[in-house]
Amino acid sequence: MAGLFTADIENRGLVLDPRTKLFVMITLVVFALGGTGSDIAAVRYGTTAVSILPLILLMTAKQYKKAAVFGLLYASIKSAEVFLVPHITGAALSIIGLCCLIFVRLMPELIMGAYMLSSTTVSEFIAAMHRMHIPQQITIPLSVMFRFFPTVLEEFTAINTAMKMRDIRIGGRNAGKFIEYRLVPLMVCSVNIGSELSAAALTRGLGTKVKRTNICKIGFHIQDIIVLLLTILPYVLWILGMIGVIE
Repeated sequence: MAGLFTADIENRGLVLDPRTKLFVMITLVVFALGGTGSDIAAVRYGTTAVSILPLILLMTAKQYKKAAVFGLLYASIKSAEVFLVPHITGAALSIIGLCCLIFVRLMPELIMGAYMLSSTTVSEFIAAMHRMHIPQQITIPLSVMFRFFPTVLEEFTAINTAMKMRDIRIGGRNAGKFIEYRLVPLMVCSVNIGSELSAAALTRGLGTKVKRTNICKIGFHIQDIIVLLLTILPYVLWILGMIGVIE
């Protein structure tokens, strides 16, 4: 679990430009999470195809276990939404239907986010932001985020180990203190980590007005073009549906 959000440049498989990954993420937010064009059948199929793309990217990065876990979880929730929800009523419909709706819309973005963080270095991300002329007020917080999640997961693992040594766990003698002794340290660590990473980013010159140089080589290649063409598909289908060409 500690390596879920850790960039592994040695085994990231299909190398994509960070801007391509951002475009895929934005598309998933617009269509999968936002439900744009959900009343058009062709758009729904296109959205489903783009939603599967993060799983394929994880497999190209040889992260088969993560892809299998995420894929089975998404398939189970999607199946429940399609086959189970229409046949239940009452309170069960409200609870199960709402959970399925939320997770089906959120899962593609979560999977794509995990892939982005595990296949993109901070230097590559910053270089991509500079290429797009994104203001530093946006670049610095986002670059801090790339270091924040791996560090928090490492701290959580350390806290988890310490609590097990003190027999504070679910089912242990001190089960009542389980949440207090893990959440409070994690919250304090998260605040400190955010402050330290922000200071480190500024120390490296991210907040200066001088144009920075970068040794990372980024750019669009054939694999980026293929992914971008697939990602543009829902937009094309949505426009065609809006003008009445397709239904």
